[in-house]
Parts: sequence; structure tokens; C-alpha cells
Amino acid sequence: MGELTPETITDAVLDQMAMTPDPRMREVMASAVKHLHAFAREVNLTPAEWIKGIEFMTAVGKICTPARQECILLSDTLGLSALVNGLHDNTAVEEGTHTSLLGPFYREASPSLSAGSHIARTVKPGSECVLYGRVSDVNGKPLANATVSIWQTGADGLYDIQENAASTDYRGVFTTDADGVYVLRTVKPIGYSIPMDGPVGAMVRAQGRHGMRPAHIHFLVGAPGYRELVTALYLRDDPYIADDVVFGPSGDLAVEIETNDPSCPIKGLPSIRFDMRLSREGAADKTSGRVGSDPAAILKPTARTGQSPASAAG
Repeated sequence: MGELTPETITDAVLDQMAMTPDPRMREVMASAVKHLHAFAREVNLTPAEWIKGIEFMTAVGKICTPARQECILLSDTLGLSALVNGLHDNTAVEEGTHTSLLGPFYREASPSLSAGSHIARTVKPGSECVLYGRVSDVNGKPLANATVSIWQTGADGLYDIQENAASTDYRGVFTTDADGVYVLRTVKPIGYSIPMDGPVGAMVRAQGRHGMRPAHIHFLVGAPGYRELVTALYLRDDPYIADDVVFGPSGDLAVEIETNDPSCPIKGLPSIRFDMRLSREGAADKTSGRVGSDPAAILKPTARTGQSPASAAG
């Protein structure tokens, strides 16, 4: 090995990594090193700034718990989650409903509920609404027996997992009927702030950003032979829909609350209709397209068995 200088260090690192057996790992890590070194050169990174960055990343890892995934939140606020989501969208064999972020508050263990059930345990007067829609293929053919998992915040802007990870609230799993229709009762979604009490919140404040998410409801939809859809609806009149701190909304995901929708299956309540179109499954769908994960699934195995983070994330 010759003399290492700022001009030669990148090639030296790449040479050491060149024998990585896994070709995809070799490709990804080589590109990561090139871009990381180029970043340091571009900004002329100082030792003090390097240390500050290390301390920040350490703090992000330390604050993670079974109910909080600060690493995903960091990815979200930097737009990386939305970018990866969009890149995965481009691999679809058909154009279905646009995706949105899974986020850090999805839970695998959500209750299976019958059509028309309420997903909220407590409902404040005037907050109740009906949520319904049709799941179809891209040509409009209804998909019967599709699984529709739904989750949202309560009236306080918090997910159940942020308040009591042992119970579930404001979430449920439904099955479409013969016409591809799902229907449930819930509460009107509200906008909320991302957790601002940790290192990611401190970063957002330092950047002069508001940290707010527009009112939305999450969906994870699946049917045999079709690409799993991770998406969300957003209220069109929310003041933050064009300035979401995690860059989630797209045009076809914006909806309005209707006060007298004649097609709503449950009468007498305001309603939100959100139809979804699923793309046929393709080769790229053999691996998950979920950008985000159940935080408990990521972290609990580590705490219980001492597994490495890599093995626990599977």
C-alpha cells in the first residue's frame, strides 16, 4: 500500500472491499464509500464536525426502543424513505395507487375486525366518521377478500404504540367483500408533530423546519397475485399537505371529508372514500416493498435474545 492521502484514501478503501463475496453488498458499499468520501471533500469536513456527526448518530441509535424507531424517523425527515419508496414504485409492472411511507408505527399484531366495526376505543363528540372504499386491480375489477390493514393517530395526535405498546387502538385489519368494498368507523384524522424530543427533532429545529405531518390514515393492502400496497390518504385541506416533514403525500392520495355521500354504506356520519388499485405481482415483489417496519419486530428480539440488529430486523 502506498502513501495514503486525501486523494488516495478512497481507492485504498475500495481495494480492500473489492473481494466482498456478495456482489450486491460489494456494489452498494463501494458506492456508499465513494459518495461518503465525496461529501467529506465537498464540505471540507472538519474533525469537530465529524465528531458531532458521530455523536448525533450514536444518539439516534440510543433513543430507539420497542416503541420508537428513531433511525426510520431520521430516514423519513431526510427524504430517503420517500426516495426509496419511489424507486420501488418504479419497479411495478402496472401503475396502481401511489404508495406512501409505512412509517415507524405500523404493528403486525393488529386486531381483525368485521365490516363496519369501529377502530377507536374512545370517540369525542363530532369526531366520528366512516371510512370506506373499493379495492380493485388497475382495470377496475373488484378484488374480493383483499386484506386491508389500517392505522392512525387518536385525537391527541399519538399512535397507540407511543402511549401503551401492550394494547391496540385506532387500528384494525379488514377484509373486502365480494364487490371489493371495505368499510369501518373511525375518527377524523388530525395533523401532528413527529417526535421532537430526540436527536431527529433537534436536527429538524436546527434546520428551521416545523416538524408537522398533515392529517392522514395509513393503509397496507394485500391480495393473492397482487403487489402489496403500502399507502396513506391525506386530507386535502390540511395546511401541511404541501409541506410534510417526511415528504409523504402525492396528488392522488388527497381526499376530502364528505358530509352527505349517498354512496356511503353507513348513513348519518361524515365519510371519507378512498379507493385503491393494486398492480399485479412482478419479479421485484418477491422482496418486501415496505419502507419502514414494526418497531417492536426490529428491536424486541435484540432485547430478548441478544441477537445482532441485522438478525433482529428480518
